[in-house]
Amino acid sequence: MGMKWTRALAFVVLVFCGFLMAEAQGYDAEKPLGSAAQQTPAYLAHAGIEQRLGQPLPLSTVFTDETGRTGPLSTWFSNKPVVMAEVYYNCVMLCPQVQHGLATGLGHITLRPDYDYGVLIFSIDPMDKPADALSEKKKFLSQAGWSNNPEAANAVHFLTGDQASIDAITGATGFHYVSVPGPDGKMDQFAHSSVVMFATPDGRMSKYLSGIDYPTRDLRMAILDAGNKKISNPADLLILYCCNYSPEVGRYSVSVIRILSLAGMITLAIMAGMIYLLTRKPKGSTS
Repeated sequence: MGMKWTRALAFVVLVFCGFLMAEAQGYDAEKPLGSAAQQTPAYLAHAGIEQRLGQPLPLSTVFTDETGRTGPLSTWFSNKPVVMAEVYYNCVMLCPQVQHGLATGLGHITLRPDYDYGVLIFSIDPMDKPADALSEKKKFLSQAGWSNNPEAANAVHFLTGDQASIDAITGATGFHYVSVPGPDGKMDQFAHSSVVMFATPDGRMSKYLSGIDYPTRDLRMAILDAGNKKISNPADLLILYCCNYSPEVGRYSVSVIRILSLAGMITLAIMAGMIYLLTRKPKGSTS
């Protein structure tokens, strides 16, 4: 009897550990989540990201959205976390890839836009206008599969502003960029990093994810973290516990120590339950 119980216990522990590792879906502690790490070109030396976790955003700074509505940034914040990106709408190289990666990633998560989170895309080019923003928003909604989704249309906003407003948002988020010449020699292009960001409902920086490909699991975890886990389910909380976010590299990775400690606690609980079941007296027995 004892050997059977031991084998059953070992099987349960192995299954549980396998479940945790499967749920982590390849969260290698040594490899970034999202796109593979790439060597930074020399011209991006002064156009990187300075992660400012916990930094308040300039909610009183004025922006204009794709409809022409102008107001303080707080206009587009409510009681939900916000996914953000900083691009420029006339870009033909990196920005479309960032927007496409974010749109397709968000389009596959089960969290609902507007109900669970909002999306703000800022232009870093003061020459961009609401008409440019509207065109980019239509592309974004189409790429996410939200063209006929009123809730998504209400949750996604493409913002433009003057140089002072741009400086305020890029300064708060630590998004550094530099002007570079375009094909015609004019300094109307910008070199910058590829990154998406997450803010809490009250407008504080929460997470950064680097690259141009953002897997659904990464996006979901970052949104849940930014929302203080208020919209998560038990499985999400378990996965969040078993993974660490590294601000230095802007990625999640598996915490082997946490998985082992959790498995150890469950093993002890199972053993305690087995000992109780094996030692308790049958009903009706006398001493």
